[in-house]
Amino acid sequence: MQPDLFEEKQYNEESIFLPENLLREARRQKNMSECNVPKVCILDPDGDIVRYLKKHLAQLNTCWACYHSELYNAKYKDLEFGIIGCAVGASYAVLLAEQLFVSGCELVISVTSAGKINDAVISDYVLIKNTLRDEGTSYHYLPKGQESVISPHLLAKLQPLLSDKSLSVQIGKSWTTDAPYRETASAISEAKSLGADAVEMEASALYAFSKARSKPVVCYAHLTNSMAQQNGDFEKGLENGSLTSLELIYQTAKKITG
Repeated sequence: MQPDLFEEKQYNEESIFLPENLLREARRQKNMSECNVPKVCILDPDGDIVRYLKKHLAQLNTCWACYHSELYNAKYKDLEFGIIGCAVGASYAVLLAEQLFVSGCELVISVTSAGKINDAVISDYVLIKNTLRDEGTSYHYLPKGQESVISPHLLAKLQPLLSDKSLSVQIGKSWTTDAPYRETASAISEAKSLGADAVEMEASALYAFSKARSKPVVCYAHLTNSMAQQNGDFEKGLENGSLTSLELIYQTAKKITG
């Protein structure tokens, strides 16, 4: 019998390997000064928003010492924010969130492309309220049996967005998997029976991190496909959905930060 490592987690014990220490060494090696990233930062797993913003004067952030990613400073209307593209998968998204919050970030918003599995959902975006934890990262932050959900405080602040028809967003539940090419018919059926509206790769881990670290994180699923079961899947619209996503990000940040 192999040991079940998920049963041996000491959830109240501090990690030896800390993000602030990693970034300290990264700054030393890169000869970077210590300064803060923007207070609002976006995770853009598809990278489409970043590619759009880079055409409109987004600038590489010189305070971000991460070994694995590039952070861009951008502005939409009067909101100045940082954004990281191609932040795909639970473990990578949480690695970035950990490092963002010790670098001066005060709010992380993730907008991920997702597969629609509930035909009753008619909006373009789902504000993910709760999740099915079918990945590994969340179990390093929360024990089995605990639900990975958005902070009720944040959810209350975002309620007005649901009545704004121009944003096309509704509350829903996601199935977070770290094996997208194991989305079998049986797995999809089980997720649907448990109330999942969409399938994506980051939310359950980000919300587990958020709860364990008491850090504000908001996750949206942009419903762009039906797991490539039909021609024309993965079409997001104008500028690959960047404009509608930016408006949703803007309204979300304003509702939370004032």
